[in-house]
Amino acid sequence: MRNARQQFRPRGMRSLATVAHEREFSSAISFLRPVERLQMNQGNYHQPVLEKEITELLASQTVGVVIDATLGGGGHTAALLARAPHIRVLGIDRDDAAHEAASLRLAEFGERVRLVKATFAEMEEVVARETAWIAGDPIVGVLLDLGVSSRQLDDATRGFSFRADAPLDMRMDPSTGESAAEYIARVDVHELVAILRENGESRFAGAIAHSMKRGLPTTTEELTSCVEAAVPMAARRRGHVATRAFQALRIAVNGEAEQLVEGLGSAIDLLSIGGVVVVISYHSGEDRVVKEILHEAHTGGCHCPKVLGCVCGAIPRVEVFKASAILPSAEESESNPRARSARLRIAKKVIQ
Repeated sequence: MRNARQQFRPRGMRSLATVAHEREFSSAISFLRPVERLQMNQGNYHQPVLEKEITELLASQTVGVVIDATLGGGGHTAALLARAPHIRVLGIDRDDAAHEAASLRLAEFGERVRLVKATFAEMEEVVARETAWIAGDPIVGVLLDLGVSSRQLDDATRGFSFRADAPLDMRMDPSTGESAAEYIARVDVHELVAILRENGESRFAGAIAHSMKRGLPTTTEELTSCVEAAVPMAARRRGHVATRAFQALRIAVNGEAEQLVEGLGSAIDLLSIGGVVVVISYHSGEDRVVKEILHEAHTGGCHCPKVLGCVCGAIPRVEVFKASAILPSAEESESNPRARSARLRIAKKVIQ
């Protein structure tokens, strides 16, 4: 799988599972039974998206360890540990603020939870280091809740949002790497154009990139001004004009695209047979990559022409729950704004 991850390139939208696979896999999942919600103070971390569905799915797994590879404030983990006493959770996050919040929230679960500072691309290394805590139990689930948390957006000092003026940082781990301001100053205009286009800013990508290079913004307000100067008022869409530029820079600064390819591949490798990988994405680029990687694992990497059938001997490694993404209910989208753009994809490991 590691070689496959190194060679992976998204190739567009394709079917991920047959109807038979959907029916067989969905029999193990019930999204209709109620999940008892925790009455805990979540601080300014977001309400976990699709909490009921994810908790129900992971709680149905056999005795073992679930890896919450994007721990955040610990919302999904807290709900799972409260619901499933047979499950332990290895929580991974690179953000110190997330660790502080999650440590407080999850303290009541004691040794059933282990928190590690790392990126989810380092999942295999983390598991190797935590062998003693895992104690031979199987990895029965991996959760990846992608994107940026509400707390990160609300903390003006982090520079993730255009809602308040702040230094243009955007690093998930402020102790390492270059800030968004340093990234803009270092790369050439062609790289800026490319990342903007990859994040849906196609028509004005060139103008925005040139504006950034001329302005060399060091604050969120300056970046917003660069975008506003490049996009005519008449051409602006719904939402804030700088949304895609902020998203593109955050993804580039934190290496999120590369992290996703490596991390999701590691998740599939680490799962025991019957274990599930659960991924929530929030924009079409992320979801497309997730769909492609799961498709590769579902087909075993087979690229034989459909008319001939598979003649290469590829062996599928996962079954995908359904071809289309699972979306939050209208009620959840109404009560939790972060859920409105969420897409959930699930796959079950069938062979090592």
